[in-house]
Amino acid sequence: MFLAFHLSDIVTVPFGWLLSVLYHLTDNYGVAMILFAIAVQLVLTPINAKSKKSMMKMSRLTPQVQALQSKYADDPQRQNQALQELYQKEGVSMGGGCLWSMIPMLILFPLFAVIRQPITYILMESAETAQQIVNVIKAAAPDMFSANAAYEQVVAAQLIPQFTEELRAAIPGISETVLAGINFDFLGINLGAVPQFNVFSSTWVWDWAHIGAFLVALSSAGCQLLQMWVSQKTNDSVVTDQNGVQDKETAKNSQQNQSMKMMMWMMPLMSLWIGFTVAAGLSLYWFVGGVVRMIADPIMTNHYRKIYDAEDAVRLQKAMEQDRIEAEKERVRAERRAANPDGITANTSKKKLEKQQRDQQQAAKAAAAKEYAARKGIQVEETSEENAPLSGIPDRPYCKGRSYDPNRYAPKSTEE
Repeated sequence: MFLAFHLSDIVTVPFGWLLSVLYHLTDNYGVAMILFAIAVQLVLTPINAKSKKSMMKMSRLTPQVQALQSKYADDPQRQNQALQELYQKEGVSMGGGCLWSMIPMLILFPLFAVIRQPITYILMESAETAQQIVNVIKAAAPDMFSANAAYEQVVAAQLIPQFTEELRAAIPGISETVLAGINFDFLGINLGAVPQFNVFSSTWVWDWAHIGAFLVALSSAGCQLLQMWVSQKTNDSVVTDQNGVQDKETAKNSQQNQSMKMMMWMMPLMSLWIGFTVAAGLSLYWFVGGVVRMIADPIMTNHYRKIYDAEDAVRLQKAMEQDRIEAEKERVRAERRAANPDGITANTSKKKLEKQQRDQQQAAKAAAAKEYAARKGIQVEETSEENAPLSGIPDRPYCKGRSYDPNRYAPKSTEE
Protein backbone atom coordinates (compact mmCIF):
# COMPACT_ATOMS: atom_id res chain seq x y z
CA MET A 1 0.00 0.00 0.00
CA PHE A 2 1.04 3.65 0.13
CA LEU A 3 4.04 4.10 2.41
CA ALA A 4 4.74 7.79 1.95
CA PHE A 5 2.47 10.76 1.60
CA HIS A 6 2.89 13.25 -1.21
CA LEU A 7 0.82 16.32 -2.04
CA SER A 8 -0.38 14.63 -5.24
CA ASP A 9 -1.85 11.81 -3.10
CA ILE A 10 -4.75 14.16 -2.33
CA VAL A 11 -5.83 13.50 -5.91
CA THR A 12 -4.28 10.13 -6.77
CA VAL A 13 -5.40 8.15 -3.71
CA PRO A 14 -9.19 8.78 -3.88
CA PHE A 15 -9.34 8.67 -7.68
CA GLY A 16 -7.09 5.60 -7.75
CA TRP A 17 -9.43 3.88 -5.30
CA LEU A 18 -12.38 4.87 -7.49
CA LEU A 19 -10.76 3.45 -10.63
CA SER A 20 -9.91 0.24 -8.77
CA VAL A 21 -13.51 -0.16 -7.56
CA LEU A 22 -14.90 0.49 -11.06
CA TYR A 23 -12.52 -2.03 -12.63
CA HIS A 24 -13.34 -4.80 -10.17
CA LEU A 25 -17.07 -4.10 -10.51
CA THR A 26 -17.08 -4.19 -14.32
CA ASP A 27 -14.09 -6.49 -14.87
CA ASN A 28 -13.46 -4.41 -17.99
CA TYR A 29 -10.74 -1.78 -18.21
CA GLY A 30 -12.46 0.15 -21.03
CA VAL A 31 -15.83 0.38 -19.26
CA ALA A 32 -14.08 1.28 -16.01
CA MET A 33 -12.16 4.05 -17.79
CA ILE A 34 -15.36 5.45 -19.33
CA LEU A 35 -17.14 5.49 -15.95
CA PHE A 36 -14.02 6.94 -14.35
CA ALA A 37 -13.86 9.80 -16.89
CA ILE A 38 -17.54 10.61 -16.32
CA ALA A 39 -17.07 10.55 -12.54
CA VAL A 40 -14.05 12.86 -12.76
CA GLN A 41 -15.96 15.37 -14.89
CA LEU A 42 -18.88 15.31 -12.45
CA VAL A 43 -16.48 16.05 -9.60
CA LEU A 44 -14.96 18.91 -11.63
CA THR A 45 -18.37 20.32 -12.64
CA PRO A 46 -18.47 23.02 -9.89
CA ILE A 47 -14.98 24.18 -10.88
CA ASN A 48 -15.83 24.11 -14.59
CA ALA A 49 -19.02 26.06 -13.84
CA LYS A 50 -17.01 28.74 -12.00
CA SER A 51 -14.61 28.94 -14.93
CA LYS A 52 -17.48 29.17 -17.42
CA LYS A 53 -19.22 31.89 -15.43
CA SER A 54 -16.04 33.96 -15.18
CA MET A 55 -15.25 33.57 -18.88
CA MET A 56 -18.79 34.59 -19.86
CA LYS A 57 -18.56 37.65 -17.64
CA MET A 58 -15.31 38.64 -19.31
CA SER A 59 -16.76 37.99 -22.78
CA ARG A 60 -19.88 40.10 -22.28
CA LEU A 61 -17.75 43.10 -21.24
CA THR A 62 -15.63 42.97 -24.40
CA PRO A 63 -17.25 46.04 -26.11
CA GLN A 64 -16.84 48.18 -22.99
CA VAL A 65 -13.26 47.02 -22.53
CA GLN A 66 -12.41 47.90 -26.12
CA ALA A 67 -14.05 51.31 -25.74
CA LEU A 68 -11.90 52.07 -22.68
CA GLN A 69 -8.77 50.82 -24.44
CA SER A 70 -9.45 53.16 -27.36
CA LYS A 71 -10.31 56.09 -25.10
CA TYR A 72 -7.14 55.80 -23.00
CA ALA A 73 -4.81 54.42 -25.65
CA ASP A 74 -2.17 57.05 -24.81
CA ASP A 75 -2.45 56.65 -21.05
CA PRO A 76 -1.85 53.02 -19.97
CA GLN A 77 -2.08 53.87 -16.27
CA ARG A 78 -5.47 55.55 -16.64
CA GLN A 79 -6.57 52.69 -18.91
CA ASN A 80 -5.73 50.06 -16.27
CA GLN A 81 -7.51 52.11 -13.64
CA ALA A 82 -10.62 52.42 -15.82
CA LEU A 83 -10.59 48.68 -16.54
CA GLN A 84 -10.28 47.85 -12.86
CA GLU A 85 -13.20 50.16 -12.07
CA LEU A 86 -15.27 48.46 -14.78
CA TYR A 87 -14.44 44.95 -13.53
CA GLN A 88 -15.14 45.97 -9.93
CA LYS A 89 -18.48 47.48 -10.94
CA GLU A 90 -19.48 44.33 -12.84
CA GLY A 91 -18.11 41.96 -10.19
CA VAL A 92 -15.52 40.42 -12.51
CA SER A 93 -12.12 39.15 -11.43
CA MET A 94 -9.43 39.87 -14.04
CA GLY A 95 -7.71 36.52 -13.44
CA GLY A 96 -10.75 34.58 -12.34
CA GLY A 97 -11.35 32.72 -15.60
CA CYS A 98 -7.73 31.65 -15.94
CA LEU A 99 -7.55 30.64 -12.28
CA TRP A 100 -10.61 28.39 -12.43
CA SER A 101 -9.39 26.95 -15.74
CA MET A 102 -6.05 26.05 -14.21
CA ILE A 103 -7.51 24.04 -11.34
CA PRO A 104 -8.72 21.16 -13.58
CA MET A 105 -5.29 21.15 -15.21
CA LEU A 106 -3.63 20.82 -11.79
CA ILE A 107 -5.91 17.88 -11.06
CA LEU A 108 -5.38 16.37 -14.50
CA PHE A 109 -1.66 15.65 -14.10
CA PRO A 110 -2.04 13.53 -10.94
CA LEU A 111 -4.90 11.72 -12.68
CA PHE A 112 -2.50 10.72 -15.44
CA ALA A 113 -0.41 9.04 -12.77
CA VAL A 114 -3.45 6.98 -11.79
CA ILE A 115 -3.87 5.84 -15.39
CA ARG A 116 -0.14 5.31 -15.96
CA GLN A 117 0.31 3.19 -12.83
CA PRO A 118 -2.45 0.55 -12.87
CA ILE A 119 -0.51 -1.88 -10.65
CA THR A 120 -0.30 0.76 -7.92
CA TYR A 121 -3.79 2.22 -8.19
CA ILE A 122 -5.97 -0.55 -9.64
CA LEU A 123 -4.30 -3.64 -8.15
CA MET A 124 -3.57 -1.58 -5.01
CA GLU A 125 0.06 -2.64 -4.61
CA SER A 126 2.75 -0.47 -3.03
CA ALA A 127 5.16 1.45 -5.23
CA GLU A 128 8.02 -0.89 -4.21
CA THR A 129 6.06 -4.03 -5.06
CA ALA A 130 4.87 -2.53 -8.35
CA GLN A 131 8.47 -1.74 -9.29
CA GLN A 132 9.51 -5.32 -8.40
CA ILE A 133 6.81 -6.67 -10.71
CA VAL A 134 7.99 -4.39 -13.50
CA ASN A 135 11.63 -5.43 -13.00
CA VAL A 136 10.82 -9.16 -13.07
CA ILE A 137 8.75 -8.94 -16.26
CA LYS A 138 11.18 -6.51 -17.89
CA ALA A 139 14.06 -8.89 -17.25
CA ALA A 140 12.11 -11.79 -18.75
CA ALA A 141 10.74 -9.86 -21.80
CA PRO A 142 12.79 -6.69 -22.38
CA ASP A 143 11.55 -6.33 -25.95
CA MET A 144 8.02 -5.67 -24.72
CA PHE A 145 9.07 -2.41 -23.07
CA SER A 146 9.74 0.84 -24.87
CA ALA A 147 12.13 3.61 -23.93
CA ASN A 148 9.30 5.48 -22.18
CA ALA A 149 9.63 4.34 -18.56
CA ALA A 150 6.50 6.26 -17.53
CA TYR A 151 4.23 3.53 -18.95
CA GLU A 152 6.14 0.46 -17.79
CA GLN A 153 3.37 -0.46 -15.33
CA VAL A 154 0.82 -0.45 -18.15
CA VAL A 155 2.95 -2.90 -20.13
CA ALA A 156 3.73 -5.04 -17.13
CA ALA A 157 0.11 -5.17 -15.90
CA GLN A 158 -1.09 -6.88 -19.09
CA LEU A 159 1.85 -9.36 -19.08
CA ILE A 160 1.51 -10.48 -15.44
CA PRO A 161 -0.51 -13.65 -16.26
CA GLN A 162 2.32 -14.84 -18.53
CA PHE A 163 4.96 -14.61 -15.78
CA THR A 164 3.11 -15.83 -12.68
CA GLU A 165 5.81 -18.38 -11.74
CA GLU A 166 8.63 -15.84 -11.97
CA LEU A 167 6.62 -13.35 -9.89
CA ARG A 168 5.78 -15.93 -7.18
CA ALA A 169 9.47 -16.78 -6.88
CA ALA A 170 10.61 -13.17 -6.77
CA ILE A 171 7.80 -11.79 -4.58
CA PRO A 172 6.68 -14.28 -1.92
CA GLY A 173 3.12 -13.74 -0.74
CA ILE A 174 1.96 -11.98 -3.90
CA SER A 175 -1.83 -12.18 -4.11
CA GLU A 176 -3.78 -14.07 -6.75
CA THR A 177 -5.65 -10.87 -7.59
CA VAL A 178 -2.40 -9.26 -8.66
CA LEU A 179 -1.30 -12.37 -10.57
CA ALA A 180 -4.52 -12.17 -12.59
CA GLY A 181 -3.19 -8.91 -14.01
CA ILE A 182 -5.35 -6.39 -15.85
CA ASN A 183 -7.28 -7.08 -19.02
CA PHE A 184 -6.86 -4.03 -21.27
CA ASP A 185 -8.98 -5.45 -24.06
CA PHE A 186 -11.95 -3.25 -24.98
CA LEU A 187 -14.02 -3.99 -28.07
CA GLY A 188 -11.00 -5.74 -29.57
CA ILE A 189 -8.68 -2.78 -28.87
CA ASN A 190 -5.71 -3.10 -26.53
CA LEU A 191 -6.01 0.04 -24.40
CA GLY A 192 -2.61 -0.70 -22.87
CA ALA A 193 -0.84 -0.34 -26.22
CA VAL A 194 0.40 2.91 -27.74
CA PRO A 195 -1.50 3.75 -30.97
CA GLN A 196 0.66 3.73 -34.09
CA PHE A 197 0.51 6.87 -36.18
CA ASN A 198 2.45 5.81 -39.27
CA VAL A 199 0.11 3.48 -41.15
CA PHE A 200 2.77 2.94 -43.81
CA SER A 201 5.42 1.54 -41.49
CA SER A 202 6.50 -2.08 -41.68
CA THR A 203 5.08 -2.79 -38.22
CA TRP A 204 1.60 -1.59 -39.12
CA VAL A 205 -1.01 -4.32 -39.45
CA TRP A 206 -4.40 -3.66 -41.00
CA ASP A 207 -6.48 -5.20 -38.25
CA TRP A 208 -9.10 -3.78 -35.92
CA ALA A 209 -6.69 -3.65 -32.96
CA HIS A 210 -4.42 -1.17 -34.76
CA ILE A 211 -7.20 0.70 -36.55
CA GLY A 212 -9.30 0.98 -33.38
CA ALA A 213 -6.41 2.37 -31.32
CA PHE A 214 -5.67 4.82 -34.16
CA LEU A 215 -9.32 5.99 -34.15
CA VAL A 216 -9.38 6.37 -30.36
CA ALA A 217 -6.42 8.78 -30.46
CA LEU A 218 -7.86 10.61 -33.47
CA SER A 219 -11.32 10.87 -31.88
CA SER A 220 -9.80 12.29 -28.72
CA ALA A 221 -8.29 15.24 -30.64
CA GLY A 222 -11.40 15.71 -32.78
CA CYS A 223 -13.69 15.76 -29.76
CA GLN A 224 -11.53 18.37 -28.06
CA LEU A 225 -11.61 20.53 -31.19
CA LEU A 226 -15.41 20.31 -31.35
CA GLN A 227 -15.75 21.00 -27.62
CA MET A 228 -13.61 24.15 -27.84
CA TRP A 229 -15.57 25.33 -30.90
CA VAL A 230 -18.85 24.93 -29.00
CA SER A 231 -17.38 26.75 -26.01
CA GLN A 232 -16.24 29.67 -28.17
CA LYS A 233 -19.63 30.04 -29.82
CA THR A 234 -21.46 30.02 -26.51
CA ASN A 235 -19.07 32.64 -25.07
CA ASP A 236 -19.54 34.92 -28.10
CA SER A 237 -23.31 34.75 -27.76
CA VAL A 238 -23.22 36.73 -24.49
CA VAL A 239 -21.08 39.64 -25.72
CA THR A 240 -23.18 42.77 -25.21
CA ASP A 241 -22.54 46.51 -25.24
CA GLN A 242 -23.06 48.87 -22.30
CA ASN A 243 -26.79 49.01 -23.08
CA GLY A 244 -27.20 45.23 -22.94
CA VAL A 245 -27.54 44.72 -26.72
CA GLN A 246 -25.70 41.76 -28.29
CA ASP A 247 -22.63 42.88 -30.22
CA LYS A 248 -21.67 40.16 -32.70
CA GLU A 249 -19.13 42.26 -34.58
CA THR A 250 -17.13 43.07 -31.46
CA ALA A 251 -17.26 39.45 -30.36
CA LYS A 252 -15.89 38.37 -33.72
CA ASN A 253 -12.98 40.81 -33.74
CA SER A 254 -12.12 40.77 -30.04
CA GLN A 255 -8.65 39.85 -28.83
CA GLN A 256 -10.11 37.14 -26.63
CA ASN A 257 -11.81 35.61 -29.66
CA GLN A 258 -8.54 35.57 -31.59
CA SER A 259 -6.77 33.89 -28.67
CA MET A 260 -9.54 31.31 -28.43
CA LYS A 261 -9.20 30.55 -32.14
CA MET A 262 -5.49 29.93 -31.69
CA MET A 263 -6.10 27.70 -28.66
CA MET A 264 -8.87 25.91 -30.54
CA TRP A 265 -6.26 24.52 -32.92
CA MET A 266 -3.24 24.24 -30.63
CA MET A 267 -4.90 22.18 -27.90
CA PRO A 268 -6.36 19.50 -30.22
CA LEU A 269 -3.01 19.22 -32.03
CA MET A 270 -1.28 18.74 -28.70
CA SER A 271 -3.92 16.19 -27.74
CA LEU A 272 -3.32 14.39 -31.04
CA TRP A 273 0.43 14.25 -30.40
CA ILE A 274 -0.06 12.97 -26.84
CA GLY A 275 -2.60 10.42 -28.09
CA PHE A 276 0.03 8.74 -30.26
CA THR A 277 2.71 8.76 -27.56
CA VAL A 278 0.78 7.25 -24.61
CA ALA A 279 -1.42 4.21 -24.08
CA ALA A 280 -4.80 4.23 -25.81
CA GLY A 281 -6.54 4.08 -22.43
CA LEU A 282 -5.51 7.66 -21.74
CA SER A 283 -6.92 8.77 -25.11
CA LEU A 284 -10.19 7.01 -24.26
CA TYR A 285 -10.30 8.88 -20.95
CA TRP A 286 -9.62 12.15 -22.78
CA PHE A 287 -12.29 11.43 -25.41
CA VAL A 288 -15.01 10.62 -22.87
CA GLY A 289 -14.10 13.68 -20.80
CA GLY A 290 -14.39 15.85 -23.91
CA VAL A 291 -17.83 14.45 -24.70
CA VAL A 292 -19.05 15.14 -21.16
CA ARG A 293 -17.68 18.70 -21.28
CA MET A 294 -19.26 19.27 -24.68
CA ILE A 295 -22.64 18.25 -23.28
CA ALA A 296 -22.24 20.23 -20.05
CA ASP A 297 -21.00 23.42 -21.72
CA PRO A 298 -24.30 24.42 -23.41
CA ILE A 299 -26.21 23.54 -20.23
CA MET A 300 -24.03 25.84 -18.12
CA THR A 301 -24.18 28.51 -20.83
CA ASN A 302 -27.99 28.47 -20.90
CA HIS A 303 -28.09 28.66 -17.11
CA TYR A 304 -25.82 31.70 -16.86
CA ARG A 305 -27.28 33.30 -19.98
CA LYS A 306 -30.67 33.51 -18.26
CA ILE A 307 -29.02 35.41 -15.42
CA TYR A 308 -27.12 37.70 -17.76
CA ASP A 309 -30.14 38.21 -20.03
CA ALA A 310 -32.08 39.45 -17.01
CA GLU A 311 -29.24 41.86 -16.18
CA ASP A 312 -29.05 43.00 -19.81
CA ALA A 313 -32.82 43.58 -19.86
CA VAL A 314 -32.49 45.91 -16.87
CA ARG A 315 -29.57 47.70 -18.50
CA LEU A 316 -31.48 48.03 -21.76
CA GLN A 317 -34.54 49.40 -19.96
CA LYS A 318 -32.39 52.01 -18.18
CA ALA A 319 -30.76 52.95 -21.48
CA MET A 320 -34.17 53.34 -23.16
CA GLU A 321 -35.41 55.47 -20.24
CA GLN A 322 -32.34 57.67 -20.49
CA ASP A 323 -32.85 58.01 -24.24
CA ARG A 324 -36.47 59.05 -23.61
CA ILE A 325 -35.35 61.70 -21.13
CA GLU A 326 -32.75 63.04 -23.55
CA ALA A 327 -35.31 63.08 -26.37
CA GLU A 328 -37.72 65.09 -24.18
CA LYS A 329 -34.98 67.57 -23.32
CA GLU A 330 -34.12 67.97 -26.99
CA ARG A 331 -37.80 68.53 -27.81
CA VAL A 332 -37.99 71.34 -25.24
CA ARG A 333 -34.81 72.89 -26.59
CA ALA A 334 -36.18 72.70 -30.13
CA GLU A 335 -39.37 74.51 -29.06
CA ARG A 336 -37.31 77.25 -27.45
CA ARG A 337 -35.20 77.65 -30.56
CA ALA A 338 -38.34 77.85 -32.69
CA ALA A 339 -39.83 80.51 -30.39
CA ASN A 340 -36.63 82.57 -30.40
CA PRO A 341 -34.82 81.88 -33.70
CA ASP A 342 -32.44 84.85 -33.24
CA GLY A 343 -31.28 83.57 -29.91
CA ILE A 344 -31.84 86.92 -28.15
CA THR A 345 -32.37 86.48 -24.44
CA ALA A 346 -33.15 89.04 -21.76
CA ASN A 347 -30.47 89.99 -19.27
CA THR A 348 -31.59 88.25 -16.13
CA SER A 349 -28.53 88.86 -14.01
CA LYS A 350 -29.13 89.62 -10.32
CA LYS A 351 -27.70 93.16 -10.46
CA LYS A 352 -29.75 93.98 -13.53
CA LEU A 353 -32.95 92.79 -11.89
CA GLU A 354 -32.18 94.77 -8.70
CA LYS A 355 -31.55 97.97 -10.75
CA GLN A 356 -34.80 97.48 -12.65
CA GLN A 357 -36.63 97.07 -9.35
CA ARG A 358 -35.08 100.26 -7.91
CA ASP A 359 -35.95 102.21 -11.05
CA GLN A 360 -39.53 101.02 -10.82
CA GLN A 361 -39.73 102.03 -7.15
CA GLN A 362 -38.25 105.46 -7.88
CA ALA A 363 -40.64 105.97 -10.79
CA ALA A 364 -43.56 105.03 -8.57
CA LYS A 365 -42.44 107.49 -5.88
CA ALA A 366 -41.96 110.27 -8.45
CA ALA A 367 -45.44 109.63 -9.88
CA ALA A 368 -46.96 109.69 -6.38
CA ALA A 369 -45.13 112.94 -5.52
CA LYS A 370 -46.28 114.57 -8.76
CA GLU A 371 -49.86 113.57 -8.12
CA TYR A 372 -49.70 114.91 -4.57
CA ALA A 373 -48.20 118.23 -5.76
CA ALA A 374 -50.89 118.57 -8.40
CA ARG A 375 -53.58 118.20 -5.77
CA LYS A 376 -51.99 120.84 -3.55
CA GLY A 377 -51.34 123.18 -6.46
CA ILE A 378 -47.60 123.12 -5.97
CA GLN A 379 -45.46 123.76 -9.01
CA VAL A 380 -42.89 120.96 -9.42
CA GLU A 381 -39.85 121.57 -11.59
CA GLU A 382 -39.23 118.55 -13.79
CA THR A 383 -35.65 117.57 -14.44
CA SER A 384 -34.94 115.95 -17.73
CA GLU A 385 -32.58 113.02 -17.84
CA GLU A 386 -30.27 114.90 -20.19
CA ASN A 387 -29.74 117.76 -17.70
CA ALA A 388 -29.72 115.58 -14.60
CA PRO A 389 -26.40 115.50 -12.76
CA LEU A 390 -24.37 112.33 -13.32
CA SER A 391 -24.30 111.57 -9.62
CA GLY A 392 -27.86 112.54 -8.90
CA ILE A 393 -26.56 115.33 -6.54
CA PRO A 394 -27.05 118.81 -8.07
CA ASP A 395 -24.28 120.51 -6.04
CA ARG A 396 -21.71 117.82 -6.81
CA PRO A 397 -22.38 116.56 -10.33
CA TYR A 398 -19.16 114.56 -10.53
CA CYS A 399 -18.83 113.49 -6.86
CA LYS A 400 -15.06 113.78 -6.71
CA GLY A 401 -14.94 113.65 -2.93
CA ARG A 402 -13.89 116.34 -0.42
CA SER A 403 -11.28 117.75 -2.75
CA TYR A 404 -13.90 118.56 -5.35
CA ASP A 405 -13.40 121.99 -6.92
CA PRO A 406 -16.22 123.14 -9.22
CA ASN A 407 -13.93 125.72 -10.89
CA ARG A 408 -11.02 123.41 -11.46
CA TYR A 409 -11.90 122.91 -15.07
CA ALA A 410 -13.45 126.38 -15.63
CA PRO A 411 -12.14 128.28 -18.69
CA LYS A 412 -9.30 130.68 -17.89
CA SER A 413 -9.91 134.41 -18.06
CA THR A 414 -8.65 136.15 -21.14
CA GLU A 415 -7.33 138.89 -18.96
CA GLU A 416 -4.80 136.55 -17.44
